[in-house]
Amino acid sequence: MVSQPSRRTVRGALVATAAVVAAALPTAPATAQPNNAADALKKYNELSEQASKLNQDHLKAQDDLKAKQGELDKAKGDLANAQKAEETLRGQVDLLTEATNSGANFSQISALLVSDSQQDFLNRMSAINILAADNAEALQKLTDAVNTADAATKSANEATEASKKLLAEMGQKKADLDKQLAEAQAHYRSLSTTVKNQLAQSGDMSNISVPAGTAGRALQFALNQRGKPYVYGSNGPDSWDCSSLIQAAYRSAGVSIGRTSYAQAAAGRPVSRSEVKAGDILVYYSSQSHVAMAIDGIRAVHASTEGVPVKVADIDSIGPVTAIRRIEG
Repeated sequence: MVSQPSRRTVRGALVATAAVVAAALPTAPATAQPNNAADALKKYNELSEQASKLNQDHLKAQDDLKAKQGELDKAKGDLANAQKAEETLRGQVDLLTEATNSGANFSQISALLVSDSQQDFLNRMSAINILAADNAEALQKLTDAVNTADAATKSANEATEASKKLLAEMGQKKADLDKQLAEAQAHYRSLSTTVKNQLAQSGDMSNISVPAGTAGRALQFALNQRGKPYVYGSNGPDSWDCSSLIQAAYRSAGVSIGRTSYAQAAAGRPVSRSEVKAGDILVYYSSQSHVAMAIDGIRAVHASTEGVPVKVADIDSIGPVTAIRRIEG
């Protein structure tokens, strides 16, 4: 018959095992466990997933702001060019006006009265028609330039206001992220040393063969990052978040993809779960806030969450897969 202390030992071992399984991929929602340690880990997983989404929201806001700043710079350039053209054309019109006011008479009657011969009259009429055409063309170009300058001014003003709005939104998203991170970090600190040590393990560090081609090169880069820490918003090379790891991996293979998990969820072409192969981008949660890279149809490598290094995990244990994108092929 098993003694009571031995029962507690067995129960403790089972709890520790459950914690290891739940901690292997902390971005995945954990199931409720009948003890405080497992509840704390579950809460940490949930907070981490929320923080991951806010991190991606903040990164997207940064990308949106950069794009809007680019529009603003273009609008300012268009405005400067329009104003320059307007100034030049206004000078041409002023010269024609000055010539008229100084005694040049553009009428057919004056040409007839001062002409010495029929040929002289025809020559004068031709000159008058040319001057009139030049004057009309210059006036039309000036009108067009003024309209263009007005449109460029409006576009620049709109881009400026949009940039200000995005900047304010980005500040709010950063504040939300910082608050969420603080809460997640507080729960992380509440975890036992044993659980934290389990989370910090690098997992499978063995040599893993990769296929030839772009996908293989990207996968090899991602695998080479195993053991490096996760840091929200980090772009490497010493630490990563989930989407920066995927972006850098494909950049190393000569392919440019977006920085955020949202952009990566639209990259390449979609494939089904049964078609997954090395190099595919796996997108998780309905919010599309987490990404990983497939090693094969079973395993993936990903940057999970704070306190957990880049590591290999079972694809389906990371979380609910909502999209799979193939960059090559």
